[in-house]
Amino acid sequence: MTAPRTRSHRLVALPLGMAMATALAFLPNVTASAAEAAEAATTATTATTATTADATSLSYIVNVATGQGPSTTVKKAIVDAGGTIVISYDRIGVIVVHSSNPDFARTIRKVPGVQSAGATRNAPLAAQSTTEVGATRMLSAKEVASAQSAEGQDPLEPSQWDLPAIKADKAHEKTLGSRDVTVAVIDTGVDDTHPDLAPNFDREASVNCASGKPNTADGAWRPGASEGAAHGTHVAGEIAAAKNGIGMTGVAPGVQVAGIKVSDPEGYIYTEAVVCGFVWAAEHHVDVTNSSYYTDPWNFNCLDDPDQRALVDATTRASQYAERKGTVNVAAAGNESRDLDADSLTDPASPNDGTPGDRVIDPHKCLVLPPQLPGVVTVAATGAKGIKSSFSNYGLHVIDVAAPGGDSSLYQPPAAPAIDGRILGTMPGGKWAYTMGTSMASPHVAGVAALIKSTHPHATAGQVKALLYSQADATPCTDPYDIDSDGEIDAVCKGSKYHNGFYGRGIVNALNAVTK
Repeated sequence: MTAPRTRSHRLVALPLGMAMATALAFLPNVTASAAEAAEAATTATTATTATTADATSLSYIVNVATGQGPSTTVKKAIVDAGGTIVISYDRIGVIVVHSSNPDFARTIRKVPGVQSAGATRNAPLAAQSTTEVGATRMLSAKEVASAQSAEGQDPLEPSQWDLPAIKADKAHEKTLGSRDVTVAVIDTGVDDTHPDLAPNFDREASVNCASGKPNTADGAWRPGASEGAAHGTHVAGEIAAAKNGIGMTGVAPGVQVAGIKVSDPEGYIYTEAVVCGFVWAAEHHVDVTNSSYYTDPWNFNCLDDPDQRALVDATTRASQYAERKGTVNVAAAGNESRDLDADSLTDPASPNDGTPGDRVIDPHKCLVLPPQLPGVVTVAATGAKGIKSSFSNYGLHVIDVAAPGGDSSLYQPPAAPAIDGRILGTMPGGKWAYTMGTSMASPHVAGVAALIKSTHPHATAGQVKALLYSQADATPCTDPYDIDSDGEIDAVCKGSKYHNGFYGRGIVNALNAVTK
């Protein structure tokens, strides 16, 4: 029986709820919604999946030596164990297999040449995990129409307290970023018909990876109608909403943004999809990826479990392959207010596609994917007062940097003219909304990384990360941290001003990114 899924444990955003004006009012020649445009692509995806899996099949990851495809022995063993190879990512030695044999993983792990193998899910195929919190507040048509801004600003920019918080408004006076730079949103899909996204959308770098195999049908990257479908579009707007006199402004409004859809129709984001997403980014010259989710079904993947270890192996290989190709990978830390550097934690939600139960884990040996993968930039969230958001995960030697992710206005109200402590972003159908979460913090960092790459076009991924860290505004621990002012300490920050568990190396600085 599938257990109830809690979005706050998966998508790293906290929505707030306000209805928004349709964007088609700004695009008189557009007659179909993104959902309608994506319907054919969704059908194509479903058809592809149906040809590779039976209704009772599970999906598996099989890891072999990198740089080569599966040997004849491994291929035969997969078939003999009742498996069908869906795709083999030979350069990283990761094979996606479907099988209805419940003993497939145990059997294949004994085969010479197989380094690890495990099921990516508990529910049968065709059975989300983003990091947003709370309810989304959509902007009404009246709010959009009545928005007033200063000369040179987009209409909704005065509501974006998060831009001056990282000096992005000042950075835009220098440059908006380079169109030679692409940021890929690995997420629930991106509505490229949105008037704030259409000018900057990179179709060639966009794809649907939900099945673990790239689906390049036109529009396959667009969100469907499932839970969390708006998440990727919101993230994309935070990164690269165009400075075009319409709606809002992104952190890097001059760069391009691509959509790599990894969520299935029920909203789950499984390992094979994430592997596909990183490999696609690596091979399509993507400069930065943003991952505002955790990989289902395990909130924490423990290295002493053979199935979970195989998932860690595969996603590590894929993300590091992307980095070797020049891609900076950025990910949200999560929204459970957990200390990821603690001696132990209780994970109550895994597996979220099966029967979850409380399990006590060591977060140094049980990892959240992808934020705790080696080399990935792990991002904590801050609110309008510049301190750790009430929901944000933290941890010394886990958090790399922090950025605005919003918070309840009861805890961190923004200064006027902004009226909402959450983060404004684009929504499918040409709308805008406020939401919050580490899902919203991570794209701010991805945007700043894109500005660094724009300023230093020949910088390697490692060099971009080094600049990101060195240019951040060092922020000391908030001590004591009593976010709700009830007299009780809500979290304990460890470390120095220059490297601590709440803010890592500090809060990112977009102005430094374009001037240093």
